[in-house]
Amino acid sequence: MEYNKLIDHTLLKPDASIEAIKTLCSEAKQFDFMSVCVNPAFISLCKKELEGSNVKVCTVIGFPLGASLPQVKALEAREAIFEGADEIDMVINISMLKAGKDDYVKEEIEKVRRSTVGKVLKVIIETCLLTDDEKVRACKLAKEAGADFVKTSTGFSTGGATVSDVKLMRETVGTEMGVKASGGVRTHEDMLAMVEAGANRIGTSAGPKIINK
Repeated sequence: MEYNKLIDHTLLKPDASIEAIKTLCSEAKQFDFMSVCVNPAFISLCKKELEGSNVKVCTVIGFPLGASLPQVKALEAREAIFEGADEIDMVINISMLKAGKDDYVKEEIEKVRRSTVGKVLKVIIETCLLTDDEKVRACKLAKEAGADFVKTSTGFSTGGATVSDVKLMRETVGTEMGVKASGGVRTHEDMLAMVEAGANRIGTSAGPKIINK
């Protein structure tokens, strides 16, 4: 397995410098990672830095709280693609999910899906804030709304990816969707555990260390 192609090399810190983003892109090219995952303001810079490589640009929408309006998330996604994003990782409205407002959550994913036709859409459900029932519901809603992946975490809440959550997500979505494990995946062993549990994409800031073991 080409483990490097599982990795979204990630830098989402609010104080990330331009030089740090350039270094992220340089490392992504060196290791031929699947993508870099950055905040929307850095999309165009990354497209320029990654020109001529196979590395994609992934960005985040409604990040990290997921509490912005559905139409704002859809607009943000559309503008991100205009800037050059290849993949979109959106955060669902966690409060609405926990309140049982499943129609709201499904509709917001559908709105973003309509703004991202032809691009990969991943749905961040923030597993650390959910019960198992809520995790299952979130995954089913993402699948029904036409997303390509479900993703465990933003990395900015109370916890990250766990093997048990990845297993549950994979069992829920089956083989038709991707599962991205993100948050706290820092070693080669961490990555292997997530892959064995069912993840087929890894979000991490430790990509070079993971590949170099």
